Amino acid sequence: MSDGSAARPPLPPWAETLRQKYLAGEAAVFVLYRNVFDRYRAGDGYRTLQPFLSEVLLRDNKHNIFELSIDRGVRVIQGGSAGERAELYRHLEGKGLSGIFESLERQMREQRSSALLIPYAGTIFPAAELHLLSLDERGAFTALHRWSLDAEFADRDNVVILVSESLADLSPGLLTNPRVVAIELPMPDHADRLAAIRHYAPAMAPDVADGLAGQTAGLRLIQLASIVASEAPQAMSLGQRRALIAELLQGSPQAAERAEKLAAITAGMTPAEIRQIVDPTRTLPAGDDPAGEVLAVVRQRKRELIEKECAGLIEFIEPRHGLETVGGNAHIKGELLDIARLIQSGERTRAPMGLLAVGPMGAGKTFVIKAFLKEAGLSGVALKNFRSKWVGSTEANLERVLATVKAMGPIALVIDEGDRSFGRQGDDADGGTSSRVIARLKEFMSDPENRGQVLFILMTNRPDKLDTDIKRPGRLDRKIPFFYAEDAAERAAVLSAVCARYRVPLEVSEDTLLAACEPLAGYSNADLEALALLAAEFAERSARLAGGNAAVTSALLAQASEDFMPPQETAMVRYMEMLAVAETSRRSLLPQRFRSLSAAEVQERLAGLRRQILP
Repeated sequence: MSDGSAARPPLPPWAETLRQKYLAGEAAVFVLYRNVFDRYRAGDGYRTLQPFLSEVLLRDNKHNIFELSIDRGVRVIQGGSAGERAELYRHLEGKGLSGIFESLERQMREQRSSALLIPYAGTIFPAAELHLLSLDERGAFTALHRWSLDAEFADRDNVVILVSESLADLSPGLLTNPRVVAIELPMPDHADRLAAIRHYAPAMAPDVADGLAGQTAGLRLIQLASIVASEAPQAMSLGQRRALIAELLQGSPQAAERAEKLAAITAGMTPAEIRQIVDPTRTLPAGDDPAGEVLAVVRQRKRELIEKECAGLIEFIEPRHGLETVGGNAHIKGELLDIARLIQSGERTRAPMGLLAVGPMGAGKTFVIKAFLKEAGLSGVALKNFRSKWVGSTEANLERVLATVKAMGPIALVIDEGDRSFGRQGDDADGGTSSRVIARLKEFMSDPENRGQVLFILMTNRPDKLDTDIKRPGRLDRKIPFFYAEDAAERAAVLSAVCARYRVPLEVSEDTLLAACEPLAGYSNADLEALALLAAEFAERSARLAGGNAAVTSALLAQASEDFMPPQETAMVRYMEMLAVAETSRRSLLPQRFRSLSAAEVQERLAGLRRQILP
């Protein structure tokens, strides 16, 4: 890692950072983390991390390069004669970790200018308290810690590089050592992805390549290569894919051009997978440009790859309806439309960092938020259960999700029932995991680099169970309260919207519908949807028996209203309403009956309701 080679090709920024910190004497022990299972640009090609380190970063300035891993033990990657290597292997045979580190230390001190690579470092330096480690693991930890502080070790031009996808997998005692430097390997940005596409698919048109680079945010280069590489080992060749796709598209518009472009992005796929994504009936975009079809297929493959990588941790949200399908909630829709316009106009620096949707169950929070995502043109992912019973796994899962989401921006990260996901800080029944999770989320949510790139949306009907600091402006800037329909007109609007959404004919006059909704005070949006679907069921049954169309009439609506029994948790609903009032960031978003309440009156009502439901 010397400065001797003036003709050295440019290094990735993370590698240059490592080189400069090493040359400055800042440390001799480094930890590489995050995107460590990718490919990295090296001159005219790409290499995975271990070959990149040994063949590009270290080869010309280290006499010896060793690798230590839990599965293969010690390997000599560079340096020494065949006899010297055999002697080293014989000397290490049967030794535990402590003995291996002792032997490596002797080699590195005697021969100087050596590098030690430790992939999957969490398997050798696990994230556990020292008293829980085996004697061998304690010995390895002690040796590495001592090396990091030993000036003579560094002066002999030795370097140790640990590799771990997550810092949470590593012993915290190493990471807090000031002479151990952790360097993040980021997910590839647009320029990195575009360069990789041009490398793996040199024949791709520049405009298609640029569009593809934009659509593949969040993918690693190794995943991108699996999509666009012109040839994939042990898979169909480019010509075979082109022929298969041309056969599938036979007779459809621009079949030859579409086959050419789709063949370029289906490397590594089986014939069955290609048949699944190639749709001869697909309508081409405006202007009959097959490039739009290519990007649609890429988005589908991107989703599959990311969901596979984050298995069980995130789920893509694909809303089918916009805000025009939401009945009632005019003030909420207006607020969300303003935010959507900010995002669509590109003024993301003025967009909120996060939204908190609060209100009683069944008030339509989830549906309205999904409709907002479609209206704003934002991709969305839902954070699923990332908690694990294994030490450090919860934190590692969260880091993987946050890194993936950040790389996919602009995007919305949606968390439903946030109170259940996060709980309160200070509850150490889980060994402090909840506190660490919340602390990391706070850091991520308030990172100014995320403004306009990651919109954090949290939904809950019990905001009182959330950590207070997570709800402050700068994290969740807008707090939007949801309530049940206030009057018959709003309830009628909800019923009409539900029938339109489910394509249920509603043959009821406006006056009759208003009259039918008068006695439905206290019904939630979910109750009204259930009532409308019950009426639709009665209509279908009537149509089967008597013939005619399956339209909901006033008589069938009255029959459904008589038969339907809504939940009777009125005290809890009132409590959740007052929680929403207490949390809202703007009085204008509240129904008229709450707008004049002072903060003291809100707290007084909350206290009274709390005594009723929490005796």
